[in-house]
Amino acid sequence: MNQTNQGFETVYYDNKTVRDFALACVGWGLIGMIVGLLIALQLPLPGLNFAEQFSFGRLRPLHTNAVIFAFVGNAIFFGVYYSMPRLLKTPMANPLLSRLHFWGWQLIILLAAISYPLGITTSKEYAELEWPIDILITIVWVIFGLNMILTILKRREQHMYVAIWFYLASFIAVAILHVVNSLAIPVSLTKSYSVFAGVQDALVQWWYGHNAVAFFLTTPYLGLMYYFLPKASGRPIYSYRLSIIHFWSLVFIYIWAGPHHLLYTAVPGWAQSLGVVFSIMLIAPSWGGC
Repeated sequence: MNQTNQGFETVYYDNKTVRDFALACVGWGLIGMIVGLLIALQLPLPGLNFAEQFSFGRLRPLHTNAVIFAFVGNAIFFGVYYSMPRLLKTPMANPLLSRLHFWGWQLIILLAAISYPLGITTSKEYAELEWPIDILITIVWVIFGLNMILTILKRREQHMYVAIWFYLASFIAVAILHVVNSLAIPVSLTKSYSVFAGVQDALVQWWYGHNAVAFFLTTPYLGLMYYFLPKASGRPIYSYRLSIIHFWSLVFIYIWAGPHHLLYTAVPGWAQSLGVVFSIMLIAPSWGGC
């Protein structure tokens, strides 16, 4: 909402969505860490595997997904919804899209919390959700990205600060990673089989698994760092040119390093070597950002 007062324009931001994502972050974070404590105790105390639905094998993916996609995911979203309007000097483009994004993401987390203990899983690391939930993830992710892009198009600040580039890279890369790795042939509502097999499936899975860390756990937080660190310190970043080099080198190099998860396996030697070379090259953008 905008209001003109004696020649000055006041911009009101949607802090309700920011607050809701922050509260969800704390709530799901506590749940995810409690589950993590339980499965840690199940290792020395096997008696805590008291039911099939609450055994280590069923709860471990629930813990990892809750911490990554519920705790960290909601933290990303409240950071983006807080910083992006302030960087672009305009509210988020569509409040309805913001609400659909919030409730859609919480629904995905709830469905994961139900399906994993029931053993409904694809068995693919960090991508265990079955195909109906994968489709829902895609829809909610597109809603998030559409809201961001529409906000960028109606911005009042002409220059796009480097944090925005990190947000956009995260959206685009995660969308590609999720869709490709989740390609599957459904055989029922709760079961599907990957379209990839053998070595190809391993390569695609760890191209996804590695870059889920890169573009879900790293690049969004680098964008948030570029916003909140100067705010907290009261000083601009040391070199804006270096931040641009940091961005482009990271997004180019990081996505090729996945095969280092498959060393000494049936994956072709050239692919393993390529993954190692790009992994070593990651030192440059890592140090450049620091």
